[in-house]
Amino acid sequence: MPVAVDAHTRAVEAMGLGDHAFAHYGDDDVRWEVPAAFTQLGLARGDKVIAMADPAVPHAQVLERLATWSPAAEEAVSRGHLEITSMRALIHPQRRFTAQRQISRLREETVRARREGYTGLRSVIDMAWVGDLDMDVEGVMHRETHADALFTDRHYAEICTYDRRRFTPKVLEAMRVGHPVVLLERPGELAVHHSVNGLHLIGDADLATAARFQAAVREALTGATGDGFLQLDLSRVCFLSMTCARALVHLLTDAVELRRVEVHCSPFHARLLHKLGAGSLTQVALPPSGGRAR
Repeated sequence: MPVAVDAHTRAVEAMGLGDHAFAHYGDDDVRWEVPAAFTQLGLARGDKVIAMADPAVPHAQVLERLATWSPAAEEAVSRGHLEITSMRALIHPQRRFTAQRQISRLREETVRARREGYTGLRSVIDMAWVGDLDMDVEGVMHRETHADALFTDRHYAEICTYDRRRFTPKVLEAMRVGHPVVLLERPGELAVHHSVNGLHLIGDADLATAARFQAAVREALTGATGDGFLQLDLSRVCFLSMTCARALVHLLTDAVELRRVEVHCSPFHARLLHKLGAGSLTQVALPPSGGRAR
């Protein structure tokens, strides 16, 4: 099932404390990539990490998979920086899942992580636990859409990962819509989203995705010739390679028929584009230090 890309879509590398995200996979190898990247970033930023994987997967195998992407995972487990557990263990001694019990326990774990000196807590939850605890989907949907209080103080972040082979398209779409953030399936991907506001690029623009990046920008510039205006949103691009940045500047240079191209990007990417000459193009509105275009 293709998962829609829209204003809520982000790369896992862009997640921080306070975010509640929907993730999805349909492959037994791909399933570990987002959790591993999320774990690695959390450990690097000083967050405590809790991983609640598929109950059918032994904890040792979970650690092995996470360590493939995050070499610090094994040491982190020994120090208590990373905890591999299950939904059953989280709600213990209760045997039946309730949203109230789960939210209460996660709040307790967040407070404990802060007391132990961590920046906050991030958890990644494989929703295979739903079948393991014989939970009804309606109850899960209610929890997913009524957990806002966990995130308001920005000390907690959560990814709920859904196996597309276990859930119906209707349920997956409801869960996608119900989460404030929707993640790209894999780290390193580049997604393209067209809206009435222009072109939005999400993820990594590097050697592997350069052709897609250039094609999307070229198409958007060509399509904007009607009114001569285009908003180019790079604010959700995590990595912009020199190759892609140069290609972007060349495309903007050639777009002389446009009256204005408004670029939104991070301060780092704005500095890079300025160095490559984008700021001197009369039709390009590029912020001097990132953020909103001038």
